[in-house]
Amino acid sequence: MGQVSLRGIRKSYGTVDVITGIDLEVNDGEFMVFVGPSGCGKSTMLRMIAGLEDISAGDLFIDGQRANDVRPSDRGAAMVFQSYALYPHMTVAENMGFALKMAGVARAERDTQVRRTAEVLRITELLDRFPKQLSGGQRQRVAIGRAIVRKPKVFLFDEPLSNLDAALRVDMRIELTRLHKELGTTMIYVTHDQVEAMTMGTRIAVFNKGRIEQLGAPMALYERPANEFVAGFLGAPRINLIDQPAAGASEAQQALWAALAGQAGATARRAGLRAEHLHLLPAGQGIAATVALAEHLGDSSIVYLRVAGLAELLHAKVGTGHGHLASGDAVGLQPDSAWALAFDAQGQRIA
Repeated sequence: MGQVSLRGIRKSYGTVDVITGIDLEVNDGEFMVFVGPSGCGKSTMLRMIAGLEDISAGDLFIDGQRANDVRPSDRGAAMVFQSYALYPHMTVAENMGFALKMAGVARAERDTQVRRTAEVLRITELLDRFPKQLSGGQRQRVAIGRAIVRKPKVFLFDEPLSNLDAALRVDMRIELTRLHKELGTTMIYVTHDQVEAMTMGTRIAVFNKGRIEQLGAPMALYERPANEFVAGFLGAPRINLIDQPAAGASEAQQALWAALAGQAGATARRAGLRAEHLHLLPAGQGIAATVALAEHLGDSSIVYLRVAGLAELLHAKVGTGHGHLASGDAVGLQPDSAWALAFDAQGQRIA
């Protein structure tokens, strides 16, 4: 079992509030992702669960037991850090089995658990090597293996892939997802990378300024964000957001607002549409726009667009069927109104 309950959790450093009151239930066997910008409190929350930070107020329960005052080693949680923190003078096997050795586990049992874990992580051939002989991805696997051998109730990951290059990050995302399915253990994963959050989490908790803005399944948050912050944080490229046009706004600006705000136009103050739902048409059709920049990515392009009256550029994600667009090209825009989002003056989404 590995259920984690956070009830009214707060964290303050003197007069500075870092966590402002969080209530959250992490289900047994769930892959929960804490995501948000730097300084939002997600890593601090993880460290409080691990016992590495004191809880200023509120209650933490792990499998129904209040854990506020329980020593970190007795909480049944194992943490994997951004830095691998491997002992350079120990082999991979010795690094993985060190916690078991300190716990008094017999040598034969240690070796069995280490080898079994190495097989799960596909690093059996590395057991006799030293950390300096390993790549970044291999070191991260060893760090994860060191946590697995303890057989914790909960795995805690604090941005474990930040030090890896792009290709290795993809590989490790796949490995961690596979590992979760194979072990069935509760995992809480902290990241500022919304791609990691969207592709790995059973549920996502979006943090902002010490609180949770929204909690839910990845695609539910992507398609139905609770507010402007969540809409703007999730998704790459960022969602297009435009303000309600003032009197005398350009025809193109008014047409764009009408397409995005829809029936919520009377109460909406901002409207949004993701790049993949802003379609391009030949010049003279739809809403007039001019290409400011086109980033050609091979299978698709991100096209940045100027619309008369708008200070900010819009961006559209298009396939390869639009030819080689270049700066200055005239195009038309066709927003897919079915995917538009409207927000009120407080930044909350209008249903």
